[in-house]
Amino acid sequence: MQRVSTRILLSCAAIGVGGGLVAGASGYLAAAFAVFGPLFYGITVGSHFLPSVIALALLRRPGTALLAGVLAGLVGAAFAPWWLDRFLLTGVLVGALIELPFLLTRYRRWDAWLFYASGAFSGLVIAVAVFIALGAEHYAWWAWAIALPLWVISPVLFTWVGRLIAARLARAGVARTV
Repeated sequence: MQRVSTRILLSCAAIGVGGGLVAGASGYLAAAFAVFGPLFYGITVGSHFLPSVIALALLRRPGTALLAGVLAGLVGAAFAPWWLDRFLLTGVLVGALIELPFLLTRYRRWDAWLFYASGAFSGLVIAVAVFIALGAEHYAWWAWAIALPLWVISPVLFTWVGRLIAARLARAGVARTV
């Protein structure tokens, strides 16, 4: 196993802190959606993808998505400590799911479609888990027809935003020496 440089760790920390601030705010927005518009709750899940996507797209190193996701979870939990397990588990799950296609290619390919496929697959996995956890029988079919696509579209949308942010950071010279 190769050593991880301090620059990579600090870059992941900075990205994780920024993503954690977004995740903390998103947690409260998700709670509001859960109460006032549960069909649209899935829109907020994509915000958890930002730090992992930015880290992996910018740094292009194995494990950076997972590390940034966990750090974002810790920072997000600082704003809502009662959701510590949710933030951390989401960071680990999202980071691992985003890393998966790159792991399968042994981190040799960095094509854009891998990021989007990863986001769509991750959203689908989370949507199915929510579908099972909430109990499909408690909701009308049309409610699921609205809610489930949002769980898949949101991660893809935030993957696009994360890649855009990473590209702008790279263009500005951030992580040039990493």
